[in-house]
Formats: sequence, structure tokens, C-alpha cells
Amino acid sequence: MSTDPTTVGAGGAWPDGYDRVLLEETDSTMAEARRRAPELGGPLWILARHQTAGHGRRGRAWQHPPGNFAATLVLPGAGDPAQAALRSFTTSLALYDAFVARCGTRGQFALKWPNDVLLNGGKVAGILLEALPGGTLSIGIGVNLSQAPGADTVEPGATPPVSLAQECDALVPPHSFLDTLAPAFATWEQRFLTYGFGPVRTAWLDRAARLGDTVTARLPNEEVTGRFLSIDDAGHLVLQTPAGPRTIPAADVYF
Repeated sequence: MSTDPTTVGAGGAWPDGYDRVLLEETDSTMAEARRRAPELGGPLWILARHQTAGHGRRGRAWQHPPGNFAATLVLPGAGDPAQAALRSFTTSLALYDAFVARCGTRGQFALKWPNDVLLNGGKVAGILLEALPGGTLSIGIGVNLSQAPGADTVEPGATPPVSLAQECDALVPPHSFLDTLAPAFATWEQRFLTYGFGPVRTAWLDRAARLGDTVTARLPNEEVTGRFLSIDDAGHLVLQTPAGPRTIPAADVYF
């Protein structure tokens, strides 16, 4: 485990108070987070070069080709479930900043509600939150750095995957990307803790994909189509539907 505070990568100094561990292989960094969480006294980044059983939202398999990024941040003291859930937005913003630092103006990045980052219209990163005992939160992050899974690995209508290397001609090693991402996350986390969700919400909306456009939110028992108006103070999606505004706490969104 490394706690080296020296300047690293394009992201500046490793953030104070955050630890990190690099694993050659594990079943999943989320599972590793569950195992390590009871003994942690502060935030820990877990990065794995290879996962044998990675997964995304709703238990979907997450492909992890060589050179891609698979990490989990274990965040003790994340607050109640409503507060913890807002970390999907701080994490999205941190990823956005890390991508811009690595890719510059070569790619067009946008944030897709609730937990994806898009690059030139394709999915380049996904986020998965999991509540752990004692108010601890694990934030799983998968990034297609070197290559994207095939379009046949996603369900019909879903956003096609892309990679940073493909779209930006930038091959960034996973450990180097973490050096950029961790300081970005620490900055947004501090803003959130200091000023609340308001500035985070504003910044997220400034970077939101398809704001003002018609989208479809797929819930377990229905689909809701409407114009993407905003997100509310709880981070819920707000759609303008023929029946009026509709607030949606959780769903998969299709364009």
C-alpha cells in the first residue's frame, strides 16, 4: 500500500488523507472494498490491473480488457443514504475533470444521468455506488482507457461503449489515471462537504448530456418519456411529460 504524497501525474499531488492500494488481480474491487472496509480509518482507493468478476449496475457484467481502469474508492463517514447517493455526481465531475486533463479538447465529454460519462456520444466510464455497514460507501469506477467492449455486449438501445485511446489518441495507464482522478475527486468532495449539493448540482447540469432533449427513463415496471428538464436537490431526474413534470429517483436513461 502506498501513501506517497509527492506530485503524481497530471492531477497534481496525491490528496492528503486518502490511501491507495494496487492489486495485480482480484475478483472485483467492490468485493475487495467490502472485505477491507471494517478496518479502515479513512478513504482508500483500490485499483486492480485485472478483475475476474467485475460487475456494473443491476449485476450486469463489466468487461475489463487489459489496460482499462477498474477501481473502487472506499469512503467512510459518507452520511445517510440520501447524502451518500449524491457522490455519484461528485464522482462524475471528478471523472470529467480527469478526462479533460488527459484528453484536452480532443474529446467532447458529457455526464449522463445517473452515473455515466460520455465521450463523443459513447460511454467511456461508469460508476456504481454500494452502501456498506457503518455509513461507509464504496464507489466503483470503470473506465475504458485502452479499449472498449464490443457493441454486442450492451443491450439494444444502450449507449455504445468507446475508449479514451480510440477517441482521444491518448493511451493512459490505469495507475496514472488514478493519479489524476484522486485529486479531482478530493476537490469535489471538499466542495460538497463545505457548500452542500447546490454548487455540485449546478456544475453537473452545466456538463449534462441531452439536457432539454427528449429521453426515455426505463424503470422496472414502466418507461417514461419526456424532456430532460433538470435534476432536483436530491439528484433525481426531472422530466417534462405530457402529464406534467415527473421526478424519477432511479432508472436507466436512453436517448
